[in-house]
Amino acid sequence: MLCWGNTSFGQLGLGGIDEEIVVEPKDCPFFKGKVVCEVGCGLRHTAFLLGDGSVYTCGCNDLGQLGHEKSRKKPEQVGALDAQNIVAVSCGEAHTLALNDKGQVFAWGLASDGQLGFTGAEECTRVPRNVKSLSEVQITQVACGFRHSLALSKGGSVYSWGQNKYGQLGLGSVDASKASPSVIQSLLGIPFAQLAAGGAHSFALTLSGAVFGWGRNKFGQLGLNDNNDRHFPVLLKSLRSQRVVYICCGEDHTAALTKEGGVFTFGAGGYGQLGHNSTNHEINPRKVFELMGNVVAQIACGRQHTLAFVPSSGKIDSFGLGGNGQLGTRSTCNRKSPAPVKGTRMLNNGPSALSTGGPQCFNVKRIFAGGDQSFAHYSSSQNSMLIDVRVPDPGKHLFTLNPDIIQRWLSHAQGRLPQEIANEIETVFSSASCLNGSFLSESHPDHYNTSSRCSGVDMNAARLLFHKLNQPNFSHITQQIAASLEKALIPRLLSSPPDIEALRLYLTLPECPLFHDPNTFQTLAIPLGKAVISLKPAPLKVLENWWSKLEPPVFQRLVDLYKEVVVNLLRIQKIGIAHSEHRTLTSFLHTALKFLEILHVVNERAGHILQYDRFYIQELGELIDIRGDYINWIQQMYSGVLEYPLTMCRYPFVFDAQAKTALLQTDAMLQMQMAVDQAQRQNFSSLFLPVVESVDPCLMLIVRRENIVEDTVEVLRKSKNVDYKKPLKVIFVGEEAVDAGGVRKEFFLLIMRELLDPKYGMFRYYEESRLIWFSNKTFEDIDLFHLIGVVCGLAIYNLTIVELNFPVALYKKLLKRKPTLDDLKELMPDVGRNLQLLLDYTEDDVEEAFCLNFAVTVENYGATEVFELIQDGMNISVNNSNRQEYVAAYVDYIFHMSVAELFEAFFAGFHKVCGGKVLQLFQPNELQAMVIGNTNYDWKELERGTEYKGEYWREHPTIKYFWEVFHELPLEKKKKFLLFLTGSDRIPILGMKSLTLVIQPTGGGDQYLPVAHTCFNLLDLPKYSSKDVLEAKLMQAINHYEGFSLV
Repeated sequence: MLCWGNTSFGQLGLGGIDEEIVVEPKDCPFFKGKVVCEVGCGLRHTAFLLGDGSVYTCGCNDLGQLGHEKSRKKPEQVGALDAQNIVAVSCGEAHTLALNDKGQVFAWGLASDGQLGFTGAEECTRVPRNVKSLSEVQITQVACGFRHSLALSKGGSVYSWGQNKYGQLGLGSVDASKASPSVIQSLLGIPFAQLAAGGAHSFALTLSGAVFGWGRNKFGQLGLNDNNDRHFPVLLKSLRSQRVVYICCGEDHTAALTKEGGVFTFGAGGYGQLGHNSTNHEINPRKVFELMGNVVAQIACGRQHTLAFVPSSGKIDSFGLGGNGQLGTRSTCNRKSPAPVKGTRMLNNGPSALSTGGPQCFNVKRIFAGGDQSFAHYSSSQNSMLIDVRVPDPGKHLFTLNPDIIQRWLSHAQGRLPQEIANEIETVFSSASCLNGSFLSESHPDHYNTSSRCSGVDMNAARLLFHKLNQPNFSHITQQIAASLEKALIPRLLSSPPDIEALRLYLTLPECPLFHDPNTFQTLAIPLGKAVISLKPAPLKVLENWWSKLEPPVFQRLVDLYKEVVVNLLRIQKIGIAHSEHRTLTSFLHTALKFLEILHVVNERAGHILQYDRFYIQELGELIDIRGDYINWIQQMYSGVLEYPLTMCRYPFVFDAQAKTALLQTDAMLQMQMAVDQAQRQNFSSLFLPVVESVDPCLMLIVRRENIVEDTVEVLRKSKNVDYKKPLKVIFVGEEAVDAGGVRKEFFLLIMRELLDPKYGMFRYYEESRLIWFSNKTFEDIDLFHLIGVVCGLAIYNLTIVELNFPVALYKKLLKRKPTLDDLKELMPDVGRNLQLLLDYTEDDVEEAFCLNFAVTVENYGATEVFELIQDGMNISVNNSNRQEYVAAYVDYIFHMSVAELFEAFFAGFHKVCGGKVLQLFQPNELQAMVIGNTNYDWKELERGTEYKGEYWREHPTIKYFWEVFHELPLEKKKKFLLFLTGSDRIPILGMKSLTLVIQPTGGGDQYLPVAHTCFNLLDLPKYSSKDVLEAKLMQAINHYEGFSLV
């Protein structure tokens, strides 16, 4: 052991030497052949911890700080600790703490401010005593300030006691000293790696390098850009990204060591102890410039000096106060910048250095400092391992879940668990800190990059370790885990955690199989969900950011978990529960659905980690009355009471297409009924009040086939807004059919075909995609676009499929969403591909390679026109930096700027009929399927779902002929049959299973044709004598389907 500095009280342990100060490293013979694990330095005394767990002290003993009454000048063993295996020591101004391998704390020395943790009036305690108030917890670290003490438990709690004059206990107040250790509540949940204490300030460092400081700040020693004391812990934001791995404190200054070996100092600099070649105080952390270029492996702070050890050169640098020789520079001068400790050569770079002859060389293992003394523990062995404080020492950390600890637990699988193991399991799963410090990522970006954008968690490791721990053979372990989570951890989770590192468990816990067990939904998954939705906006936003960065399978597991919870609760509700439990069940449902809602918002903002249909709960149709739920929701909206009963309509993202269609149908029926009721009331009033005009309860369209557009425009122009909400009835002039739905279907088919005819020039047809879009040059009245919007709205409102070959972009715009490049690729595949090539181009010469500017060339009626995408676009070239802007502007031009007036008319017409909250439940693709149906044909499903009347049945000869003929038809003929039977060649959004065909026999014979009743999807099929006759008559019927007449 090499030592230097003040030894006036014998604190260097050199024995009875004449000098009071030692100005260069001197070998302490007492420690020859001994392994020194740790040195604690007080103002005038020193404690040495040896490898065998014994403690030796020397120096001033006026206040009992040595713990023995033996010689003071040389180290003597603290006999009262003989029976203990001590693993850590720390010294304050005149008190000492020791920690044994069982996590018990012993204290002795000055007790005037309660720094020993004993209640009582004694001025000092001269013999080590156990701090009884900490006996219930296992401590893993201790640190002493001048007159206060800190301790870190294996469960991650930080305890403080002693003087609190400057708020150095971090309890939120400045008051009298506290003799009993208290938990610093504002640090709960954070996984700490190290504690450090200065004169009257304190620090705690997390596993991922976040630094929290509190206490005295007169000189800026907290690094918070001011000189105000702090009575509770505050994060040093400036150090968060610096990857700090170790921190130490002087009386009024602080030093921090980074993972890369850099050193930051701040606080009092009057003696040069900050190493910045000045005597200025620093209120912000500042990197020690003269140490840059060196990889520092250890730092240590004395009262007003600092040491730094660089292994590659074997050099110890010192700076600061030198009046007592504590710098080891053979001088008592102060040093404002790092200077090498003189005297004995201290090298740590291997045999070649050791064989150079000259002065004896040593391998430095660890440096220590405190008070005005400095120490360097060395080994003469060339193979001695350097202690690098940048490498975490798990023995000094809180418990975390890792492969080693889990393997140790599982090795005791048989029989009852030893109490030690049971206590460890309980500690880990009762402590947010332990779980937040588990599964930290070691790959890029590693956990030192933890931020609001990066959780620092290895989710794959979390999943694997949780699954390893939760196995059927180890039920006694899983039962204890579940009990700890349920009773101790989840109920104590805070709505406003103190730091982002305290949020990690919200990511990892759902990976534990226990949460996916339906038997624990109400005790684990739901309470955890409640904790999430109770988070304040700031921490919830961080959690949302982390969720948005998850891999899709991980995010899907989380979504599936809470979908399963909802289904489980709905099943319980359907089976029936006691009335007294209704509100509890409703509260559980609200929690699970609110959690899913948050995840759904995250999914939308992140650009769809999952497809929107992965949030659908397919079982809803069988578990709730969707129509009744919608009516309850409407009533709640009008009454303003939204809490009870809970309605699923508040969470529309869980509805699949089938459920949404049921909602739309319910909404349409309600509005139609209201419109009819209003008409009937008006008609009743007109009987008694001549001024009140009678009205038709239906929206009646009487049109001529050959003049369908003009006649429709005329009727709709005369109609009021309320009329659009009435049931639609269509009559074709000169035809006898009664409209029970079939005439209406044909009306929509014919009018859309007419309106979309190229002769009007209202829409442009794109050959490559076979889709249409608004023409930016049309000579037609804008009212026609309004009419098409109304017709589309009426089709949806009256649950009728129409043929409308628009891209999905139309439905996005109807739902007030912005089209993207993908939508342009659907409409104009060639242009879309070229724009994608522009975005994907990897070279730096975009401008030369593509020769584009912010303008678009359009051809209309043989003439070519140029439109600028932005102001002065012709003169702005597309380059590497603005190509994203160009693509966005191009997409906006096609879908918005060029057709704004036309689309606004269409939009207004559509929403005049079909606006409202229900429409907003739909995704663009679902709305498209509602309007135009889909083409997911399943002809076998159509046959399976067909019903038969009269003497017909599945095996009847005529029916067998029919299906043989039908399945042999080409696709186009089958679609024509659908058109003949239902009025549309597309199938409803719900698929073929929702299209029930009914076939009934009819009189006559081979001379009669099949007849379709499109209103009811009913086919009159004569009993034909052969398959050939049936085929001929069926082809004749479906090729001449237009027109209605009474059969």
